[in-house]
Formats: sequence, C-alpha cells, structure tokens
Amino acid sequence: MKETSADPVVEGDLPDDLTPEQLAAQWEDEKPPAAGALANAASSLVVLGVGIGAVILSVAMGLGTPSEPQPGLWPFIISCVMVALGLFQLIAGRHNRDAEKFTRMSLSPLTGLVTLAAMVALMPLIGFELPAVVLCVIWMGFLGGETWRSTVLISAIVVAAFYGIFVLALGTSIPHLF
Repeated sequence: MKETSADPVVEGDLPDDLTPEQLAAQWEDEKPPAAGALANAASSLVVLGVGIGAVILSVAMGLGTPSEPQPGLWPFIISCVMVALGLFQLIAGRHNRDAEKFTRMSLSPLTGLVTLAAMVALMPLIGFELPAVVLCVIWMGFLGGETWRSTVLISAIVVAAFYGIFVLALGTSIPHLF
C-alpha cells in the first residue's frame, strides 16, 4: 500500500477549519451580555415613541388616497408598521434573551444619527461638500476604526463621486460650494 506524502490537516490548525458547532460556540463566548427586561422595554418604548411621532408628522403632511397619494401616505404606512412592531416587542419581547445589554458601543448608532442630522442641517448653509467629508471621516475613522489614510482617501473619493453624479452629471439643485 502506497502512502501519500501530503500531511493530513490537523483540525483547528487554521481558523477557517472550525466546524459549525465550534464556530457557534466561539460566537457564544464572544457575545456581549444579554439585556434585561428593563432594557428590552426601554428600547421598545423608544421605537413606539418614534413611530407615534412619525404617524403624527405624516398625518400633518397629508395622506390623500391610494389613487391620489399625498406626501405623508408612505411615511404613515411605515410609521404604523413601526408602532405595531414596537407594541409587539413591548408585549411579547420582554423575555427575549437575544438582545444585547447597552454598552459604550451602543452609542455608535446614536453618534451616526446625530452626525447625519448635523450634515442635513448644515447643507443649506455651507453646501454638501464639507459636511459630507466630515461625516465620512467620523463614520469611517472614529466609528469604523479605519486607518486615517484610507479614511481621508475614501472620504475625498466619495464626496467627489457624489459631486460628479449629482452636480455635474444630473444637474440637481443640491446645495454646493463649487
């Protein structure tokens, strides 16, 4: 009987050689702590509050009819879905053990939302170029942990691409400096 000269691969030598069960166990070990019932209720109430606020704003914009919709119709439908999901989560999701506990990393989505709102507020005043660069730098450099070289390079490319598409090619009325 002839033996091959290739050495057998020992399981676990490479990270890619993990079985699905081993990989699931590794993920379970690295998972952040579970949130409690109070955190689940709080997040459900936030979704519910945002949904109710959006329902009110969309009704104020006007709903119209399905055959002649007004600007508030689709936001109204999405808002109603948010309210329903918030209520469902508040009632049925109290014992959910899959939700993560609020940690310092929980502030990242809030930071992203605040910086996006700041960009929208600054665009009519100073154009989109500078706020877009700052937004990209914050999202990629601080929130994404990218290297500063790639952050600066990609931010410049993204803003230049948006300028080329929306200002030069499409001729939109987006506020811009140049």
